[in-house]
Amino acid sequence: MEDLTPRQVDILKTIIQEYTETGEPVGSEILEKKYKLGVSPATVRNEMVALAKKGYLKKTHFSSGRIPSAKGFRFYIKHLMKKKDLSTTDEVTYKNSIWDERSEAHRLLQQATKVLAQKTGLLSLSATNLGDLYYAGVGNLLSKPEFLDLALSKNLFELLDEVNYWERVLEKFYRFEEEIMYLLGEEDFRDPLFESCSCIFGEFEGKNIKGIIGVLGPKRMYYDEISPQIRYLSQLIGEIIKEQGL
Repeated sequence: MEDLTPRQVDILKTIIQEYTETGEPVGSEILEKKYKLGVSPATVRNEMVALAKKGYLKKTHFSSGRIPSAKGFRFYIKHLMKKKDLSTTDEVTYKNSIWDERSEAHRLLQQATKVLAQKTGLLSLSATNLGDLYYAGVGNLLSKPEFLDLALSKNLFELLDEVNYWERVLEKFYRFEEEIMYLLGEEDFRDPLFESCSCIFGEFEGKNIKGIIGVLGPKRMYYDEISPQIRYLSQLIGEIIKEQGL
């Protein structure tokens, strides 16, 4: 699987699981005590060094442990994450929550963005090719340790008002073959301040409107739970605006 051995894949998956749950750098001692990997602590340490050399893990300045890099998360999303379908209950909840606003694109996207923030506990955002930008759930981010960094939060809140930035993200979908887009850390945001952030976006398109809707949060978000919500909601919005001739 790419350039990783089966053992390295297992260790990377375990580190991502632990880091997602705790937000703390992961050391070999934690892996030994909490997870049954079937190898010695020395072997785990050596494999973590190898994963770091290959770019799947990063070392922080404040701990001897490691955290997954954007490359590590991309590997997880592409090869290890189990694709889930949204439950029927959640589908009905999403549809009912925006159905009454279906005749007007502005109200539809505003409500969809609000509901997505409520359901995911993250900041949600939608943008269109008409220059419209909606976001909700700013307060949700302040409960995440990553966003207690004032420099990060300040730059993020400024970015929320830059319509052109999100229009450029939308333009990426023109050349994008996947139904879900992931923006991970410094590499995709083109700013080292956003190394601990990620976005998940889905696309929708009608007669006159083309746009994206998704969430922004810490890079350690639960991709397997959030991706199906983004996929369903973006597809639902696309179906509605086509039916309404928008």
